[in-house]
This record gives sequence, C-alpha cells and structure tokens, in this order.
Amino acid sequence: MTDITPDATTADKPLPAPAAARSSVTTDIALVASFAAFIAVCAILPGIPTGSGVPITLQTFGVILAGLVLGWRRGALAVLLYLAVGFAGVPVFAQGHSGLSVLSGASAGYLIAFPFGAALAGFLANGAAKATGYARYTILFTSGLFASLLTIHVGGVIGLMIKLGIDFGAAVTIDVVYLPGDILKNLAAAAVAFTLFRAYPDLLRNRR
Repeated sequence: MTDITPDATTADKPLPAPAAARSSVTTDIALVASFAAFIAVCAILPGIPTGSGVPITLQTFGVILAGLVLGWRRGALAVLLYLAVGFAGVPVFAQGHSGLSVLSGASAGYLIAFPFGAALAGFLANGAAKATGYARYTILFTSGLFASLLTIHVGGVIGLMIKLGIDFGAAVTIDVVYLPGDILKNLAAAAVAFTLFRAYPDLLRNRR
C-alpha cells in the first residue's frame, strides 16, 4: 500500500495564496495609491487664499471622493497614505507645503480630520449599492456632505481655535467661508462617483 502521509518538510510549508486573493490585494494597493496621488494633485493645484491662512482648495473633493468610491476602509487608507507622504517631506499639501510643521498651522485640524471624513463618507454611502438613478446620486451626495460637516469642518473649527487662539464663534465664522465650496465639491464628488459606478459596477460592489 502506498504511503500518503506527507513528510514533515512538505506539511510545514505554507500554502500559496489563491490567485483571486492576490489579485484583490494588488487591486486594493493600486486603488489606495492612485487616490492618494489624486488627493495630492487636488491639494497642490492653485487655491483661493483666505484671511485665516487656510486656502480654499480641491483637497476635500479628493478626500470625499476617495471614501465614496473606495469605501470606508480603503478611502481612509488612501488619505492616510497621502498624509504620510506629506509628513515625510514631499510637498503635497496646499501651497506646496510639507513636513510635520504643517501641524503647527491653522490647517492642522482639517488635515487631521481628513481620514475620518473619507471613512465616514464611505460608510454612509454603503446604501448606494442598493439604490439606482437619482436615489443613488442623492445618497452619494448626502453621504459626502454629512461626512464633511461632521468631521472635516468640526476638526477644522477645533484646529482654528487652538492654533489661532480664538473662541468658538470666531472659528465658526472663519469655517463658514469654506461651506459653499464644500457643497459644490460634494456635488461634483457624487457626480464622479455615480459615473464611475455606472461605468464599472464591480467598483460599487467591491467597496470596503
């Protein structure tokens, strides 16, 4: 009778990962890296200066879009990668800034809140997978807007109070300047995400 008992060296060897699993990880890495680069491009494009020292840029557009398209986990990872690259010294922040020194400026609260904004937008947008047409677009838009208001704006106000030494009312007055632009950016982010999901349905089904 043939002995089918595996020898110790064979039995102890780890099984290779399934091809589908390897492909999924590769796709995740590519998407996270691509959106991190996209956020960087949005940040370094010329912005509109404001009196607070925090310019109006397309940064939040990229952050929210990452969450809507990739889902809460991968969206947050894309933003964290973007921040890590900037903190490491690559000039990918607004106005070409880089390094940890940006955390001493008025924009610190906004930057710190970005990963939370992407994560919340991705989480709230989960319902878009079960919706179609205008309902899907509405879910995407409201998800992005609520995420922006509840995380990025809140973080920004706290940061302004701490870094500029002003009270809550004064910080809110400064932050309100960014609200109209954020509404427009969330409308645009929802439109881009809606279009991508129509063209690539698997992107919507595989959000995570």
